[in-house]
Amino acid sequence: MSISHEASAATRRLPGDLAMWFFILAELTVFAILILVFAVAQWLNPAFFRESRTALDSSIGLALTLSLLTSGLFAALAVEQVRMAQPRRAAVLLLTALISACVYVVLKLNEYGHLAGMGLGLEHNTFFTLYWILTGFHFLHVLLGMVILGWMAERCRRRAYAATDCSGLESGVLYWHMVDMVWVLLFPLVYIIN
Repeated sequence: MSISHEASAATRRLPGDLAMWFFILAELTVFAILILVFAVAQWLNPAFFRESRTALDSSIGLALTLSLLTSGLFAALAVEQVRMAQPRRAAVLLLTALISACVYVVLKLNEYGHLAGMGLGLEHNTFFTLYWILTGFHFLHVLLGMVILGWMAERCRRRAYAATDCSGLESGVLYWHMVDMVWVLLFPLVYIIN
């Protein structure tokens, strides 16, 4: 049995809300500008950036990356559970995503404390000015994303999303994936690439 073109087009749709896509695009534009500034500054003074980067622990950067990617996986699985009419399972998965995000927050706060304790603050040098701006701006997005994850978990627990109507959930998870994706770009740029 073949599906008509019209029926196929009707079943395909952009996940989430269009407003969230515009918001994500705007945020990605800001991050792209900041990343470009960092990359150009590093290109202009690679030895200085290489020396400053030695104060960072790339294994912490990797752990941060893994915690966010793990959280993103659980959030994506939650959407699938709602689509299969299993909102309570989705709530558990979103809480697991939130716990994984908490690992990121604890690790990042420890790193910030360590760097501040060494006197490597926002005004230390160009590398650390850009480090604090980039990672701090991202950190704020993580915190907002965690609030969204918690809100969506509660809504799943209350069965507020239906298998055929979960665009709010999709929008929240799309935001969280943006947070993941930006970090996947920041990790090598800030911690590894010389």
